[in-house]
Amino acid sequence: MQDDDFPDDAAQTERTRETILLYHLSWRCRDLEAVMALFHPDIEYNDFFQQRSMRLDELREYVEDNLPRRPGEMLEHVDRIRIDGHTAFIQYRFALQGSEGLASFRTGESITVRDGLIWRINEYATLVHEVRASKGASTRPATSRLGLSAWQLSMLAQDLQDYFNKHQPFLDPELDLQQVATATGYSRNQISHLLNQVLGQSFYRYVNQARLQYLLDGLEASGDAGRVDELAFAAGFNSLSAFYKCFRERMGMTPKAYLKQISSRARTQDKA
Repeated sequence: MQDDDFPDDAAQTERTRETILLYHLSWRCRDLEAVMALFHPDIEYNDFFQQRSMRLDELREYVEDNLPRRPGEMLEHVDRIRIDGHTAFIQYRFALQGSEGLASFRTGESITVRDGLIWRINEYATLVHEVRASKGASTRPATSRLGLSAWQLSMLAQDLQDYFNKHQPFLDPELDLQQVATATGYSRNQISHLLNQVLGQSFYRYVNQARLQYLLDGLEASGDAGRVDELAFAAGFNSLSAFYKCFRERMGMTPKAYLKQISSRARTQDKA
């Protein structure tokens, strides 16, 4: 294709804008047919996160698997949509549930429009681990060999978090990865990849963090410290050593010091 066949000027920028905004709206409204209608017959979709290149006959299933689940569900855009001639650039991010707010995917799409239709999409995803403010942030390229896009991995993280919040499987001290995989409909490998390679934690650390949060919520709600060892076992911990290690890592203090802090705060509130 020669440059003369693909001119970039102000008029083309506006035509591209119309196509891109319609594409953006179709994704937002979960309109599969509208999205597919905007693809050029010769479209090439390159998902570099999955190291996968797709043509039109492969895209229906891909798009359907990646559409938002609820009408109006939006990604967080980190920059305005930029359009120049035939090309548009879109950047957005989505936080991952279960990562304590410390991990997200930042994704960029370079979209080329031809004849009013989307002719090529290059999609890149970068995994971002936002560590404590004093330490800055780190990023690294991410790839998936499990057949899941970055957006699908974020949905897996949400499903996992929703399952733990609703059904509280962590209260079972014998909970294992296979039980969670069976209950959520994902494979062991998919969940393990999410936890280890994306969220940066083992399955048992993830479970113990949920147990600890359950214990902390109970303490905050009741104000009754009781016997912390008993509360730990009631939350699903199967050993006190695992509980104390998890507690110190999360809270930066021992359970005894934390309970003293709660008691002191309660007395201050009573006086007020």
